[in-house]
Amino acid sequence: MDKALVGMCVNERRLVMIPPKLAYGSEGVAGVIPPNAVLHFDVLLIDLWNSEDEVQVQTYFKPEKCPRTVQVSDFVRYHYNGTFLDGTLFDSSHNRMRTYDTYVGIGWLIPGMDQGLLGMCVGEKRIITIPPFLAYGEEGDGKEIPGQASLVFDVVLLDLHNPKDGIAIENQYVPESCERRSQTGDFLRYHYNGTLLDGTLFDSSYSRNHTYDTYVGKGYVIAGMDEGLLGVCTGEKRRIIIPPHLGYGEEGRGKIPGSAVLVFDIHVIDFHNPSDSVSITVNYKPSNCTVLSKKGDYLKYHYNASLLDGTLLDSTHSLGKTYNIVLGSGQVVVGMDMGLQDMCVGERRTVVIPPHLGYGEDGVEGEVPGSAVLVFDIELLELVSGLPEGYMFVWNGEVSPNLFEEIDQNHDGEVLLEEFSEYIQAQVDSGKGKLAPGFDFEKIVKNMFTNQDRDGNGKVTAEEFKLKDQEAKEEHDEL
Repeated sequence: MDKALVGMCVNERRLVMIPPKLAYGSEGVAGVIPPNAVLHFDVLLIDLWNSEDEVQVQTYFKPEKCPRTVQVSDFVRYHYNGTFLDGTLFDSSHNRMRTYDTYVGIGWLIPGMDQGLLGMCVGEKRIITIPPFLAYGEEGDGKEIPGQASLVFDVVLLDLHNPKDGIAIENQYVPESCERRSQTGDFLRYHYNGTLLDGTLFDSSYSRNHTYDTYVGKGYVIAGMDEGLLGVCTGEKRRIIIPPHLGYGEEGRGKIPGSAVLVFDIHVIDFHNPSDSVSITVNYKPSNCTVLSKKGDYLKYHYNASLLDGTLLDSTHSLGKTYNIVLGSGQVVVGMDMGLQDMCVGERRTVVIPPHLGYGEDGVEGEVPGSAVLVFDIELLELVSGLPEGYMFVWNGEVSPNLFEEIDQNHDGEVLLEEFSEYIQAQVDSGKGKLAPGFDFEKIVKNMFTNQDRDGNGKVTAEEFKLKDQEAKEEHDEL
């Protein structure tokens, strides 16, 4: 038998005939083998090893890019099929649908696996053959693995990190103009694709067609993302690689397995700080710029409205008409009211409005995203000076001492809305009076009349009737 087994391969089968002189001779084995018996053996070799053997590693796939390999004390996640040398399967992480997660090189694994995993790249596939004295030895594992068994592991490495790792940042695109970088306390809107180290996608803001919006540096996101979002520019694209102790830890979350390294490819759409005010950049100012816009003025202007990333939202040019407002009357967002102050006709400026002075967290459905910073390129085309604050009508000359009698055309001691309206219209038409520009005539007149009609009976008497400067510190929009 010593001679017959020499040169055999694992899984080879031989029929061996041994004459008595090379077997048990003239003595035989009492009760089993008679003297001078020729022995026939049907032999199947299932395993072989030598005390000089070492771990054998055969790599059959290796990624083109291999920025990092497994080192002692790294933590790895891998899948494997475990077989004996004859191909018999004894264990598989694939069957359990869960990776094997462990530290390498510190004794958590059998010695042969500790050696066999060293130097692997994420995505690499290798076959690791381990002799029994570097595996489970003479005793086996007491379950599936017999004593003195050589083991074969077909391994694919999915993930690796070291407990000392911090986040890693790879800049993919940084705009040439980067006037401001994100800081702790800023509010960011960004898109991302989230993958595992092996490229498995677990989440994407693009698939939801909605940015992820959050404060940074305040603990609203995982620690690694909090750190990775600092120092970015609007429009910047970067890759943030986050080890599990700065991600979702040993437990994982949802589609993210425990102890997984996370890879986020992000695109920063915009950011702002809650303390931001409106930013104004004057692009052109006429040489004659003495009349400046103020609260109450009636303005006509063109604008292009966009997001910080350049996405166009709206444009008066495409509509072919100006946008017309009374400045400071609440007809536009607060930030625009601020941005249009102190402009002269012909001036062009860029106004950047943070969301708390724009459309806020909700935005405008289908038009303006929530928490979006807005950029308006404005050209002021016309300015009609408004009235002093609190006035809806002013006289251009001296006020008649018999004003009430003039308004009371039928001299019955009472002024009705129709009489009041006709009189105001006549004063405006003749140039003796001026209404606040930009408002509906009927609404202004009705408001003025209601303020004079102090008892609310639909009539104004001489006792009720007062001019603005006759009011005793009352705030009414009157004559």
